[in-house]
Amino acid sequence: MSTQKPARQRYGEVHESEALRVPEEKAEQLVDALNTDLAATYVLYHQIKKHHWLVEGAEFLGIHEYLGEVAADLEAGADALAERAQALGGVPLSGGANYEEHAPVTPEDADAYDIRTSLENDLEMFGDITEQLREHVQLANSLGDYATEELLREILEDVEEHGHHVEHYLEDDTLVTEGALE
Repeated sequence: MSTQKPARQRYGEVHESEALRVPEEKAEQLVDALNTDLAATYVLYHQIKKHHWLVEGAEFLGIHEYLGEVAADLEAGADALAERAQALGGVPLSGGANYEEHAPVTPEDADAYDIRTSLENDLEMFGDITEQLREHVQLANSLGDYATEELLREILEDVEEHGHHVEHYLEDDTLVTEGALE
């Protein structure tokens, strides 16, 4: 038997904020977009952490440390997305399975792969999230919510920068000898 009390607000409901004065129908669209971005961010966060834990080889330390920084930035972005969804009168999405269910991105499976394959998978997800964030920046702008637009632009800049750095890791120039690559 559940001992949970009735919810103060159900997920999916949006209550108009008197402070922000974003009309409820606009806030609903924005909260939905923010929760989609939140879900995608956490799916990528967990995949990045997996690669942070599993990276091996000659370039281990640099990639390990970098992926730790990426994960921290993604977590900070997710927190900002959730707080903005709440400020707009919504309930931020929460819970591991909920993230994958609501995310427009698909993580790699639970197996361990070589770091090149792992980073290729990360790059694909960074690209998908970049496109989604751009759409949501435009949505926030078209709805006149410039604060959400600015927040999404800041997160977009971080995602683009990290995607660009992952792309550099995947270039063919390396200090690792040819024999080690076979």
